[in-house]
Amino acid sequence: MTGTVGDFLVERLYQWGVRRIFGYPGDGINGVFGALSRANGKIQFIQARHEEMAAFMASAHAKFTGELGVCIATSGPGASHLLTGLYDARMDHQPVLAIVGQQARAALGGHYQQELDLLSMFKDVAGAFVQQAATPEQVRHLLDRAVRTAVGERRVTALILPNDLQDLPYHAPPRAHGTVHSGIGYSKPKVVPFDADLQRAADVLNAGRKVAILVGAGALQATEQVIAVAEALGAGVAKALLGKAVLPDDLPWVTGAIGLLGTEPSYQLMNECDTLLMIGSGFPYSEFLPKEGQARGVQIDLQPDMLSLRYPMEVNLVGDAAQTLHALLPLLEHKTERRWRDKVEGWRAHWDKTLDKRARVKAEPINPQRVVHELSPRLPDNAIITSDSGSCANWFARDLQIRQGMQCSLSGGLASMGAAVPYAIAAKFAHPQRALVALVGDGAMQMSNLAELITVAKYWQQWDNPQWICAVFNNEDLNQVTWEQRVMEGDPKFEASQSIPDVPYHLFAISIGLQGIYVEREADIAGAWERALAADRPVLIEFKTDPNVPPLPPHITLEQAKKFAGTLLQGDPDQAGVIVQTARQVLSSVLPGKK
Repeated sequence: MTGTVGDFLVERLYQWGVRRIFGYPGDGINGVFGALSRANGKIQFIQARHEEMAAFMASAHAKFTGELGVCIATSGPGASHLLTGLYDARMDHQPVLAIVGQQARAALGGHYQQELDLLSMFKDVAGAFVQQAATPEQVRHLLDRAVRTAVGERRVTALILPNDLQDLPYHAPPRAHGTVHSGIGYSKPKVVPFDADLQRAADVLNAGRKVAILVGAGALQATEQVIAVAEALGAGVAKALLGKAVLPDDLPWVTGAIGLLGTEPSYQLMNECDTLLMIGSGFPYSEFLPKEGQARGVQIDLQPDMLSLRYPMEVNLVGDAAQTLHALLPLLEHKTERRWRDKVEGWRAHWDKTLDKRARVKAEPINPQRVVHELSPRLPDNAIITSDSGSCANWFARDLQIRQGMQCSLSGGLASMGAAVPYAIAAKFAHPQRALVALVGDGAMQMSNLAELITVAKYWQQWDNPQWICAVFNNEDLNQVTWEQRVMEGDPKFEASQSIPDVPYHLFAISIGLQGIYVEREADIAGAWERALAADRPVLIEFKTDPNVPPLPPHITLEQAKKFAGTLLQGDPDQAGVIVQTARQVLSSVLPGKK
């Protein structure tokens, strides 16, 4: 091949199957951008408003396609801006490659402008593979190894390119001592435990009378197998947030989310089971799993370092979720005793009624639960939903009902604010025919996502289907942290840190050519969703929600109750609303028909 190192890099990425790169330009990476321009669209470049958002988009591309996500940035601040989005990918085990510029080789070590020690900076987030190229002949094997490591180990990798190197003529490595001759291509292996280990797992599961299953993102491609195993074992199934789309919520034995944002039936499932099967999940909060010694455990995960990490498992299986469950299924005895399954389904049925009542509790002006409650039945069958971190993630976790064929995600392990809109942008590029909905708090909108609406305005007319909706929960409060201060710390709301400005988000959307809708009455919520889904362009719906509606945990501990009571004794600036809304939410679940 003739051309520059930049030209070779772009062509090699194309040979690896890369068709889209997210990023932002700068002089430290101009040689690669020139090559992208000369490639005449072989690889589409998506210009984000900020490098952090580009890295989130690369993470989301990996999540919603299973492919390698690629982001690109210039040297210095461009490279450092990538880090948060790259950590999102790392924490959620997504294959992402970061390509970053560096100052000229002759200047390195000279305290040159925008010269950072990028090898050291990326060593943690891209510890699986991060290298800086020094010669044209080196670029081939560095890129090949970075891609293969990312997709093979589901890790973040980084390739650093000094700016003068990018414009040099590319030369293949000579056939000589001290050179490396790499190639492209990766085939996903079949990873299944040995028969003896599968039998040990089956023995534990067959002996269980009250089996609980917990699924995470590692089970997203194993829906059929999870259903078959759950039916054979008569099990109830709880879902970690990243595994929300593993099973549709219309199955009566699916208990929903687990953890602080989880459901009562998931809490009950874990507290009363005698056997736990965990599949592809790194769910972090052990206090929401069975008490140690209460249940026998089996875990399936592709990564050995995630096994027996949250609960001491009796059998630990390294394997692909779908393949391992397929091999395990013939060894399982079909349980005919229905008492446990009936109990689980009863918990779930009662919870559905509780959710409906809580969503219909009157709030001032809008109950945020009602926003998501009204969305669920109106979503197209193959919709993709993203959520930000914060209180909106509670309603995403509990009130959003997933159906077969839908996808959804959020920043899981990192739980970063600002991911919902870039996630939804990347998902739309990957699946332009599908409807996209991003659920976002006003804090995340002000932090970074408001600017990314400009990215939507720039590109939306390229999409086959214009259905792209950003739903903003405007409560003028960093609400999740406010409630954590009250319940976990026993402190009143600290207005200096928690109150944020009231911004007309819908008007900003209108000003850049999108549709904007403002909703401040609960009676208008359903109609707003219907208008947005029927619109001829992307829509931002601004819901004016009540910050005093509590994101009630599935179980309130005595310590939490004491701290909350202490908060009220100290005097909270929103005390009257907090007391009213907490009482309404609690009463809605115990008093039939109470509003």
